[in-house]
Amino acid sequence: MKETTSYSCDCDVIHSDVVARVQTALLPQEQFYGLANLYKLFADTTRLRILWALSCEQMCVCDLAVLLDMTKSAISHQLKSLRLANLVKYERQGKIVYYSLADCHVRDIFEQGLTHSLEQAERF
Repeated sequence: MKETTSYSCDCDVIHSDVVARVQTALLPQEQFYGLANLYKLFADTTRLRILWALSCEQMCVCDLAVLLDMTKSAISHQLKSLRLANLVKYERQGKIVYYSLADCHVRDIFEQGLTHSLEQAERF
């Protein structure tokens, strides 16, 4: 049977100065909830595919449905989640509604995540 070693501190704090500095920089709990919810939206491949498409061009629901081989209803459902999270915005032009990324921050989050993911894949 394989032995496992567990490491633990035998005191309460080793570097109280570090703990104090980080404590002053710690964000309120509510802000971490907001950030976690943002990342949850990026945890769905359908939403990621929609964000990818919208990072290339603004598109309507019909075109997104054809591009991603999905129903308009399914696309609309995902766009609603993305819109409520302020990740996408829409603009009505006559009877057609066009969706695009809400701002450059969404593109940056998406591109940084993709870059990191690709770097990790290259390591293995």
